[in-house]
Amino acid sequence: MSARAKHPVLTTAQLRATLLQRQWLLERAPAGTPLPDVIDAMGGIQDQYAPSGYVGLWTRLTGFEREQLTRALEDRSVIQATTLRVTIHLHSARAFWPIAMAIREARRTWWLRLRKGSVTEADVAAKAGWLRSALADGPRDTRDLGTEAAGFVGHHGLWVDLMRVPPSGTWERRRADRLALAEQWIGPPDTTEAAGRRSLVEAYLRAFGPGPWADIAIWAGVPATLLQAAAGDLDLARYVDERGRELVDLPGLEITDPDVPAPVRFVAHWDALLLVHARRTLVLPEEHRTRIFSSRNPFSVGCVLVTGQVAATWSVRDGAVVVEPLRDLSAAERDAVEAERAGLDAFHR
Repeated sequence: MSARAKHPVLTTAQLRATLLQRQWLLERAPAGTPLPDVIDAMGGIQDQYAPSGYVGLWTRLTGFEREQLTRALEDRSVIQATTLRVTIHLHSARAFWPIAMAIREARRTWWLRLRKGSVTEADVAAKAGWLRSALADGPRDTRDLGTEAAGFVGHHGLWVDLMRVPPSGTWERRRADRLALAEQWIGPPDTTEAAGRRSLVEAYLRAFGPGPWADIAIWAGVPATLLQAAAGDLDLARYVDERGRELVDLPGLEITDPDVPAPVRFVAHWDALLLVHARRTLVLPEEHRTRIFSSRNPFSVGCVLVTGQVAATWSVRDGAVVVEPLRDLSAAERDAVEAERAGLDAFHR
């Protein structure tokens, strides 16, 4: 019997509506919802451009103000670190160690394989020891650590757990160039690799599910076989998409009605729902993908969702939020885009 015969079929419209619901993009989180809860529900926020974290929360949390995230970074309830796909992310402090433990060995193996013959694990571990010693007395700016540290942080940092700490990586000081040891900033590891990988699967499905194992692996940067093994005791719900691919989800999570209205939303540069691990939902129509992600524009652009799909881009020019449509918008759509644009424009001031 085929997977299609055994499991319910979910349409692309259902998958898209469910993704938007889980990402707080059909209805904003209520005012006062703790930032760590919002960020965890999103599966973290990709944040190599510091304002992206602020905009990502503004578009998802009712009444969000910039000072809320800065304060959360300062009180360490929210942290900024290089994690998923070796990219800077915002996570709740409680989510960091499960993620770090889950991805560490897989990413180290991948990185060393790419550089086979040019560097050894012993070489990198020795340098990690040097950096750990340099940060033993507390946070330091990368410029104070010298060019050797600047070239080390990133992929090499898989051998030492680091935080990007305020005032760097904030709206006011956007370059995330102040480092601290994770165990000093939020405390020592409190989980195992296997438990971390299991929680990583759960985090993906809560934020982006239902989805195939291949997409979970792309998002996590960990081979699907390792994630499946760690999540073997989860009683997962199973579906298939319109192409017949099997999808998994956490039991008890709702599938959203595709007819629920999707309001206009402005999402930040590199918002995770636009990346290839969520491609199945067509939030970003394929005809627009190369306009958003291109080697000619590595910074990418912000995107405007209209009826649940990218229909325009946005950027800040001369201090104002500017919108460029990717398709013809109706008069009602233009009015809704302008209302949201004005709100984001005020947020930037």
